[in-house]
Amino acid sequence: MEITIETSRLTLRPWREEDIEQLALGLNDLELARWLAFVPHPYTTSHAESWIERCQQISSASTRPVAFEFAIELRSERLAIGGVSLNKIDWKAGTGGGGIWIAKAYQGRGYGREAFEAKVRFAFRDLGLEKLVNGYFDGNEDSWAMQRKLGYRRVGEVASRSMADGRQTIEHVTMLLRSDWEDRDGKAPNEA
Repeated sequence: MEITIETSRLTLRPWREEDIEQLALGLNDLELARWLAFVPHPYTTSHAESWIERCQQISSASTRPVAFEFAIELRSERLAIGGVSLNKIDWKAGTGGGGIWIAKAYQGRGYGREAFEAKVRFAFRDLGLEKLVNGYFDGNEDSWAMQRKLGYRRVGEVASRSMADGRQTIEHVTMLLRSDWEDRDGKAPNEA
């Protein structure tokens, strides 16, 4: 199931083989990768190829996939500048999770929030999920600031590890309920 989501500046779309170079370039930055639980360092072209193959398998797996993995394409440059996930979907419980990353050269311009907000809207409006559970590593205040602006709240802490640099850290678990998001957003789920 190939889904594409448009925002004012971005297109969230399936990963493609032509994204391999940008994916490897973006995630081979230790300062970025250290905030992501499952990204090794160095991040090679081989890692990128495997990731894109995995994403293609996920998207063709069923009509109710357990994950959507989107490349974040900057429409003005037609270039993948990051990735956003809606994964760990439990259709019975109405829950999901997932993360986001933006390549260093494109950070600080609001692209992350724009993409993450589009993912939240897709999860609640299009898929009908009721709760999103995310998180961020201790010290990643930019991630927490973005999530907080979207209505997330901290609900716990768990011990975690960064694959990129091997450090033990705390992951702050965050949660957003559909009802809280609708109250913040001020719109009913079926409004465009």
